[in-house]
Amino acid sequence: MKLLFDQNLSHRLCRLLADVFPQSAQVSTAGLDRADDNAIWEFARREGLAIVSLDSDFADIAAMRGAPPKIIWLRCGNRPTEFVERLIRERAEPIARFGEDAAAACLELY
Repeated sequence: MKLLFDQNLSHRLCRLLADVFPQSAQVSTAGLDRADDNAIWEFARREGLAIVSLDSDFADIAAMRGAPPKIIWLRCGNRPTEFVERLIRERAEPIARFGEDAAAACLELY
């Protein structure tokens, strides 16, 4: 599963998690730093990326539109990049199962 980290998450996560989630991207490094949610949604859908965000916006869109793209909603609040890396790394197996579940649109991680 390839991830697209929302703007409020560090671009360093791509490198830090490359062993678990290779070919992931961050919106600013993908040229989407000024894009609205719809443009980010379409990019992720087109490129086969799951959106990882701290905001509820993408979860709300997924509730209306369904997947793809899939949404990983981090419910941990603003935390250091190292905390976010550890959270995603520790939940890599459930994230992979979520990626394979055609019916699931949003995964909440606490």
